[in-house]
Amino acid sequence: MAAVARNITDDQLVNKTPCTEYDVRALVNHLLFWGPSLAGAGRKENVPQPATTESDVDLAAGDWRGRLLAVLDDIRSSWAPPSAWDGETSMGTPQLLPAPVMGDMIVGELAVHGWDLAVATGQRLELPADLLAYLHVSMIAGVEQGRAMGMYAPQVAVPADSPTMDRILGLTGRDPAWA
Repeated sequence: MAAVARNITDDQLVNKTPCTEYDVRALVNHLLFWGPSLAGAGRKENVPQPATTESDVDLAAGDWRGRLLAVLDDIRSSWAPPSAWDGETSMGTPQLLPAPVMGDMIVGELAVHGWDLAVATGQRLELPADLLAYLHVSMIAGVEQGRAMGMYAPQVAVPADSPTMDRILGLTGRDPAWA
């Protein structure tokens, strides 16, 4: 996602994304708003949500790209130690989840929203095959729970022999051919 974020131009912030509730600006806002909590979960720190809402994040205030890259790096580094994947954690709420479940949700969030940003801005998201295979298995295991939580739209049918990323996107309710 960081490689994609580096190449988003200010004029592309108004572009629609495959995530129907967000244009590029709103999706960047979403990532800036939730990013500290995602990173905190990896460190087992309770990062309270700000009193504002996602839509209150102001991309005109300062270097939004630099802030997004810093948040993404913080998420990556907080989940890098094996200890991040042990025990339970939360995203600043009283509800604890097993750390591997939370970590898998975050990997999925970043991969799918990374794809959203890439296609909305005319880029390609390149992810390693082993990461995609891992994500596909974890997505299958948690997709119904995610759908019940409102995280995913109804599944989009994708041929079984499609690339792994396309099958992941279909599970989340996205059309891999979105343009």
